[in-house]
Amino acid sequence: MKSTTEYLTFNVPQRMALVNITDEVEKVLRSSGVAEGLCLVNAMHITASVFINDDEPGLHEDYKQWLEDLAPFDASPERYHHNRTGEDNGDAHHKRQIMGREVVVAVTDGKLDFGPWEQIFYGEFDGRRPKRVLVKVIGE
Repeated sequence: MKSTTEYLTFNVPQRMALVNITDEVEKVLRSSGVAEGLCLVNAMHITASVFINDDEPGLHEDYKQWLEDLAPFDASPERYHHNRTGEDNGDAHHKRQIMGREVVVAVTDGKLDFGPWEQIFYGEFDGRRPKRVLVKVIGE
């Protein structure tokens, strides 16, 4: 069995953004030499997410608005107890929880085995600093 581990680093200048990382993940898969197996992609920070969906700008704006409605940014310690520790990102922790930590995609014939329109996204909810994403490919 083969195994490859790589770390992607993102430094998103906005507080919240959804970034298509499919091409970067496919590069890791190609370099792994795995033809049949699994590809794990996970955010290594508790205010960021990895998820699969359509790369459609309207949908992304809907997601951002929906997440902001569910967990609005508020740096004050009144809304989020977490902010009483001196942090200002209580909302980002909630957004990450909703969008998820990781995805696992089957690898078939050396390619990510997606359904129609599926792409892998990095969701940033407390940007403006470098954060890592783990890509691990295992298989034959």
